[in-house]
Amino acid sequence: MEPEEQTQSSVKKVVKPLIIGALAICIGYFAFNKISHSLTYESTNNAQLESNAVPVLSRVSGYINDFRLLDYQQVKKGDTLVVIDDSEYILAVRQAEADLSSAKADLSSAESQIPTIGSDQDVAAAGISVEEVTLRQAKRDLARDETLFKEGSITQRQFERSQSSYQTAVQMLASSKSKLKQAGTQRGNANAMIQRAKANIAAREIALEKAKLNLSYTKIIAPSTGKLGKTNLKSGQYVQGGQQLFNLVSNDNYWIVANFKETQIEHMKVGQPADIVIDGYPDQKITGTISGFSDATGAKFSLLPPDNSTGNFVKVTQRVPVIIQINKAEALQGMLKAGLSADIAVKVK
Repeated sequence: MEPEEQTQSSVKKVVKPLIIGALAICIGYFAFNKISHSLTYESTNNAQLESNAVPVLSRVSGYINDFRLLDYQQVKKGDTLVVIDDSEYILAVRQAEADLSSAKADLSSAESQIPTIGSDQDVAAAGISVEEVTLRQAKRDLARDETLFKEGSITQRQFERSQSSYQTAVQMLASSKSKLKQAGTQRGNANAMIQRAKANIAAREIALEKAKLNLSYTKIIAPSTGKLGKTNLKSGQYVQGGQQLFNLVSNDNYWIVANFKETQIEHMKVGQPADIVIDGYPDQKITGTISGFSDATGAKFSLLPPDNSTGNFVKVTQRVPVIIQINKAEALQGMLKAGLSADIAVKVK
């Protein structure tokens, strides 16, 4: 054998064990890290980034007067998003104001009758006092003339005149009492009219407030800061009251909902740290903290929850939603988008 061949054979004998050893060390290292990680962390790739998506609704019906926003445009809380034609609602406010003025005029008219009715009552009461005096006098005169007539001291005509005076006094007193009663009835009716007028005013005031409220709804204001979803709206388009126009995704708060297997949550607790890897930004180091657990598995929230009482039961590992708050989320707002997938590893030991 050539010396050169002997050298190459010797090198191969030395290198081959070194390579195998290095590979064994690498495999052992990665296996150790994997086992150590699995003993220390609970992981899942079934997780999504969430945010508050606020539905923007039209509270009133009408044609859109002005809409210039673009899909996915950033808006601030208090910005005017949509303006609906307010002509009809302005007229409704004016009508409600006129109805309120009419109701107030009815109240003034009803209240103005009270002094007149009071004067009529005073006159009727005074008349009763006078008629009672007159009646007593006529009664005494009749009694005296009756005695004189029996004695023959006065004529029949004189006696009948005394009787007539007495009957007249009785009728006059009854008439005055009737007038007083009628005035009392009129006062009661007037008070009832006043109460109705006041109730009518209260109803008209409520109608006016409602009309003004509907008028204010013709301007749809952003309830929070965020980005619009897809709008599909144009000026001149008719919208119904209660119709959802688009969504406004609030970008002031983001969190992650991670769905862990039920066999993973035994050692998980609120406050434990979590490592987050968002699929769209795998190189960005993001951390978070467990802030809560769902009290039901995801299957319980499905449209048709499984019924295990049929007898055809197959045990399936359930998943429990876990809420994870993102640390320093305000520094990541440029990349955080609701719906992004993520991998989560929670340190449980």
